[in-house]
Amino acid sequence: MKYGDELRREIHSKGVTPLIGVFDMFSASVAAQHYNGLFVSGFGFAASYYGLPDIGFIAWPDMVAFVQRLRLAFPGKHLLVDIDDGYVDPEVACHVVEQLELIGASGVILEDQQRPRRCGHVEGKRILPLEEYLEKLDLVLRTRKDLVVVARTDAGDEKEILRRAEALAATKADVILVDGVRSVEWIRRVREVIGDKPLLFNQIAGGKSPRVSLPELADLGVNVAIYSTPCLFAAQTAMEDALRRLKGDDGRLPEATAGSVGVKESIALLERNISRNHSEVDRQLAGSSS
Repeated sequence: MKYGDELRREIHSKGVTPLIGVFDMFSASVAAQHYNGLFVSGFGFAASYYGLPDIGFIAWPDMVAFVQRLRLAFPGKHLLVDIDDGYVDPEVACHVVEQLELIGASGVILEDQQRPRRCGHVEGKRILPLEEYLEKLDLVLRTRKDLVVVARTDAGDEKEILRRAEALAATKADVILVDGVRSVEWIRRVREVIGDKPLLFNQIAGGKSPRVSLPELADLGVNVAIYSTPCLFAAQTAMEDALRRLKGDDGRLPEATAGSVGVKESIALLERNISRNHSEVDRQLAGSSS
């Protein structure tokens, strides 16, 4: 099964491909019920696995192990993985790409930030010299066999955004991402600069970018939309609310109501991830790759 080719075909099909950010196996289990594509968010993984902000704490073996668990549980889903700056060193970036491809990732996003890195939607980002990033990107592109590679720039200066977008579009990267795009007009400007190269748009609640629907993005020429943190932020909101209610009711659990989740519903969700239940999915994948 060539997962990269499957995602590549999806990206080049009509409409916008949505990929939902997940932060652990449970959030992925919920998201997989609703969407065919998952985005392994660095923001979410840093929060879930380390309890730390997304400023460079992730160790690549931890991310690879997480993606491996995801692929075993969700053999039929697209998995796009945020690998930040490739974990600093170009050789490490290439090694991580090889590992991710072996375990069945569909694609990776490689950014042009330098350390200390920042979330793409906050201030204080610093970027590598363009030539240095292009060299790293080229090594990654020559290392991958099938994997989709998204070239990402975090440039903030308007002229530099367009210069870098044009330079990235001239490479063999599959998709271009300008993170932290501040307006619909700037989506149009980036689209014009990169020509026919597929364009990815990243939305995050409270971030710099506008809230845009999938039909609107399609009209703007966007091919892929990633939603980095809907599961993470919803989980934080729901947990805060549930614990406030529990505390306010002297520790008495709320009464079960229609649509609420209890032991039975949670177990039913998780049982779907047991590998022996994937036989039908495996047959479908075998048919699509023959």
